[in-house]
Amino acid sequence: MKYQASPKYFVPRGTDDLLPGEVEKWQWMEETARKICRLYGFREIRTPLFEHTEIYQRGVGEATDIVEKEMYSFHDRGERALTLRPEGTAGVVRSFVEKKVFADPQPTKWYYIGPMFRYENPQAGRRRQFHQFGVEVFGSADPALDAEVIALGMHFYQALGLEDVRVEINSVGDQETRERYRKRLIDYFEPVKDSLSKEARERLYKNPLRILDSKDPKTKEIAMEAPSILDDLSEPARQHFEQVKSYLDALEIPYVINDRLVRGLDYYTHTAFEFMVDVAGAQAGTIGGGGRYNGLVEEFGGPEMPGFGFGIGLERVLLALEEQKVEIPVQKGIDCYLITIGEKAKTAGVKWLKALREAGIAADQDYLGRKMKAQFKAADRSHARFAAILGEDELEQGKINVKHLGSGEQETIELEQLIPYIKANIRRR
Repeated sequence: MKYQASPKYFVPRGTDDLLPGEVEKWQWMEETARKICRLYGFREIRTPLFEHTEIYQRGVGEATDIVEKEMYSFHDRGERALTLRPEGTAGVVRSFVEKKVFADPQPTKWYYIGPMFRYENPQAGRRRQFHQFGVEVFGSADPALDAEVIALGMHFYQALGLEDVRVEINSVGDQETRERYRKRLIDYFEPVKDSLSKEARERLYKNPLRILDSKDPKTKEIAMEAPSILDDLSEPARQHFEQVKSYLDALEIPYVINDRLVRGLDYYTHTAFEFMVDVAGAQAGTIGGGGRYNGLVEEFGGPEMPGFGFGIGLERVLLALEEQKVEIPVQKGIDCYLITIGEKAKTAGVKWLKALREAGIAADQDYLGRKMKAQFKAADRSHARFAAILGEDELEQGKINVKHLGSGEQETIELEQLIPYIKANIRRR
């Protein structure tokens, strides 16, 4: 039967449905992330999809694109200002402080996987609801930890089969570094401020580092000649950066120093980095990034305690995987499709379907009263590995026919042997 319809409702712009056949790709990426995190001693945390708006204003930074342009914010019926989470770190830090996890033995290693929300211009790999895999570590300022977290990210990409991933890395220094560099940037940009974008001019005295992250072509061109923050690193910041690079070298992780990399969030100190990938000779761009945030826990009311982490956009990762034509292992089908002929066989089939499932065998049957040929077509559509055919004659004889849908081979077995037969052949194939 063919149905015709004129949908009255559609998904909001920048969002999408993940249907069966597609959602398995996401499950595979998420399970891969979980496996890698377990190898590094990370445990999962789940925070609310919305938080008080203030945690993003204070944590992410009021002068950032996220806070100024991209947040989905609203007031609830109690007039509380709330925001759908645009990134994962602020909520994780809030939880770390609120639940007093800082009082436990450190370091604390957490990871999260879930949807985030930003009002952006929808395009390939960039959605208004997107999915992020992130990790956060609290309680250690050791440069070796910076390298370990970067290594975890690279391990994740390698486990997926993604090739040609590299790290771009920078140091945004400590407070002393940033104050000195801020003055140098203002001195550099002031004489040419009329040539900067309106947004860059507004940031000149509030947070000139953000000008380095501008998307405006003219501003980007001017920023290319700006002083390098690496020339202003304090001695402790310089030593930290040198040690991070040394550990990355020891781990044989390829990286490129990018002294214009400041990331889009204000909370970073010392190490800042991005995961980049090139596809077919053309730059696909950033597929993840993060850094160190040594003042954020204190900003949220906790003790002085360092943090380090990253966020990886899974839409972008999937896009890169598809562009590289990586074969994604997806288990689509069921194990056994039960085809019954006649009412008595159907009644018996219901019981056998229950027994198959209780034995851990994925099984299904026809519920539309179709003839045997149509049931076989349904079995093929379900990508079943076996079809078990039970008619009333077979039922009386205590037999059942089993067809291997991949090879076309068919044999008759004792009905009581159906479950062990399916299990044994699943293992072999």
